[in-house]
Amino acid sequence: MKLVTERLILRRPTLKDAKDIAENANSLDVSRYLALVPYPYGVKDARAFIKLCSKTVKQEPYNFGIELKSSGKVIGMIGLLRVDRFSKKGEVGYCLGKRYWRQGITTEALEAIVNFAFQKLKLVRLQAEVFFENRASINLLKRFGFKKEGLKRKAMRAKSTGKWHDVWIYGLLKSDIKR
Repeated sequence: MKLVTERLILRRPTLKDAKDIAENANSLDVSRYLALVPYPYGVKDARAFIKLCSKTVKQEPYNFGIELKSSGKVIGMIGLLRVDRFSKKGEVGYCLGKRYWRQGITTEALEAIVNFAFQKLKLVRLQAEVFFENRASINLLKRFGFKKEGLKRKAMRAKSTGKWHDVWIYGLLKSDIKR
């Protein structure tokens, strides 16, 4: 499955993408707000992650590599996880290589995921959990209309730093979107 936007192709990562994924995830600035991404992050880590993505496809998390059309390189990841078809909900998560920050790329990818979740999968609720300190991610979610719903104290530990983080829960209902 692929989702295509103006500048991006969102697609399942393959082992050929391991080098690109490692290159973009191997930054403490990137990994410090991600619970499961170690630092340093190498090609071996990327291969293990890609294999995990391949195994879990049938269990319905939608893990997409963010491929930049202009270069064909995977510059980040975005996913729709913990999809519950009965309750019609899922959770979004994303990361992007630091050199691609502040270019609207995550915004473009998130818009595709939100549309996919609400239109194709017919979900009624999306959720995101974001480290308390991650202002950029919080601002992105707010721009999409996600509402702050609560705080989980010391809920996640960053693998890269070992530091515990409070986590904000943000939610977006399909009915929140003004079209």
